[in-house]
Amino acid sequence: MITARVTAEQTSTFPRFLDLDYPNIERGEGVWLYTAKGEKILDACSGGAMVSALGHGARQIIDAGARQAEKIAYFYMDHFTNEPQERLAARLIEVVAPEMARVRFASSGSEANETALRLARAYHVDRGQPDRWRVISPAQAYHGSTMATLALTGRARTLQEPYTPYLSPHLHIGSGESALRDLDQRLEEAGPQNVAAFFCEPIGGAAHPAYSLPEKFWLGLEERRRKHGFLICFDEVVTGMGRTGSWFAYQQLPIEPDIVTAGKGLGAGYAPISAVLCKQHVYDAVDRGSRFFDLGHTWDGAPISCATGLAVLDALVDRGLVQRVRERGPQLLADLRTALRGNPLVDEVRGRGFLLGVSLVGLPDEMHADELVEDAALDHGLLITATHSTADGYAGDEILLAPAFTSTDEDLQMMVRRFSEALADVAGSLAAK
Repeated sequence: MITARVTAEQTSTFPRFLDLDYPNIERGEGVWLYTAKGEKILDACSGGAMVSALGHGARQIIDAGARQAEKIAYFYMDHFTNEPQERLAARLIEVVAPEMARVRFASSGSEANETALRLARAYHVDRGQPDRWRVISPAQAYHGSTMATLALTGRARTLQEPYTPYLSPHLHIGSGESALRDLDQRLEEAGPQNVAAFFCEPIGGAAHPAYSLPEKFWLGLEERRRKHGFLICFDEVVTGMGRTGSWFAYQQLPIEPDIVTAGKGLGAGYAPISAVLCKQHVYDAVDRGSRFFDLGHTWDGAPISCATGLAVLDALVDRGLVQRVRERGPQLLADLRTALRGNPLVDEVRGRGFLLGVSLVGLPDEMHADELVEDAALDHGLLITATHSTADGYAGDEILLAPAFTSTDEDLQMMVRRFSEALADVAGSLAAK
């Protein structure tokens, strides 16, 4: 029997939250989700995980995957290559990141980031520097759910526990004006000759949406890379493929990475695919060294995934959607700031393209303000994403909005209005208490 909401007691799945009843989504169309009960939810977060950049039901993407499945859907990349993989890699270098040289495909953002870590390690080993293994990264970040990627965050309480015994002892820095000073301290602590990589999001995604470190940090990071010889790895699983108004977010900064990852928007929710791109000198180290980089996941470079990724890339180019995000983003941010002005829960509103972040004022941890806002948004027929950073000692929970690139002006205006109304409801409820 189809039910409108499903609890842990009603399902054979292992849900993420056992005390939550989940709305049962039956279908999606454009920027709308439809429940089994017939309710409409405006998708303000591209499927909830910043993935569905082209919206739901994009026929040309679905058809591309179906056509490839009729030829061959899968084989393991260790034995063969395939035309969709070759074409997608070439197109990514040509169109998206001409400053990069090689592409390795994976299935998820976590896998891509773990691959980037392993590539950074292989680079140094193949260059005769096996002592380089330490990694430095910002604490307020999220890089994935594998043990390797969980270790990259500094959010011990809400993300790493109870798995800390399994995690690598990476070093972390803060944000803001102290970040460069923190970096120097971590380099001294580790010994710069032992540092393999600095790993970060150039513009924050899930944990600190739309936040970027000050320009002087990036300039200082470049100076320290040249001096000490570590690599810079950028996690652009969220921001890559146009989310911030450029193909990659780093293209808006005064620095380029040695290795960069992409994910969510590459498959746009129509196939599981991610990618690791590297510069020529990274590839050359392996080419002149071991000539061996043995890291493979079952679906890496699979024909159906790459054919879907090609169709997504073609849609982004043919419809001018990255330019649309770049041009529409500033007004979207201005509209959101205006709508939230005066709400006592709001500390800061940030935005880059179609990636918007709202920091709430510091509220007691036990209030779980993130849950209150998410629930209120659903009551208003709006899907958003929130993160509970207060529990880790950061000032305020974070709310994230990441609409599909195909959203119309009317869709965006409705998103801002519904979110403003939901946040006003939460503020009023807390004030009453």
